[in-house]
Amino acid sequence: MSRIYDCSSAENRSIGIKAAVNAVKSSRLVVLPTDTLYGLGADAFDNDAVARLLKTKKRGPDMPVPVLVGSWDTARGLVHSYDARLRTLIEAFWPGALSIVVPQAPSLMWNLGDTRGTVMLRMPLHSVAIELLRETGPMAVSSANISGQPPATTAAMAKEQLGTAVSAYLDGGECTEGVASSIIDLSGAAPKLLREGGISAEQIAEVLDIDVESLR
Repeated sequence: MSRIYDCSSAENRSIGIKAAVNAVKSSRLVVLPTDTLYGLGADAFDNDAVARLLKTKKRGPDMPVPVLVGSWDTARGLVHSYDARLRTLIEAFWPGALSIVVPQAPSLMWNLGDTRGTVMLRMPLHSVAIELLRETGPMAVSSANISGQPPATTAAMAKEQLGTAVSAYLDGGECTEGVASSIIDLSGAAPKLLREGGISAEQIAEVLDIDVESLR
């Protein structure tokens, strides 16, 4: 059964989180609020569930699914090298609207799509998302919409598009940002800004102590 859980009260939030955790652990899909947009999520290590996520979005493996984490420490176990650039960006912008592409830990057996040995990580600035992620562990999460359709800023908008393909919708209110996260790629020799969203290029350049034009 597909249901929207209103997380505005402590009691309902607890019920909703429990239902979402059970769904994730049972290879099913959930929708969760973040600080940017609503996300469609699955257990990052459950390859069948991730494949179902891509199918539900009508999206191919050529557009890999990002991974959301509930803490800085979780990111350490997912990356090949927790270097100074990554640490600096995480400490400056997490939780928040910055997604970071890095080489993944070689031991990971997940299948997020055609990642070419990288993973895109983010820790969202939303208490409901953080609570869920700390119960489930890393989740593969993409925007809660059919590819090509408007991204959802409310749980109701997400359900209009995704319907019964999702087991639990966590309603954390309307997303305050309503824009996607910025994406910076640290997998090469120099950082590259792939998308400017919730965090400006100038903010990122200042933290990394580099010229903003070098990010373009």
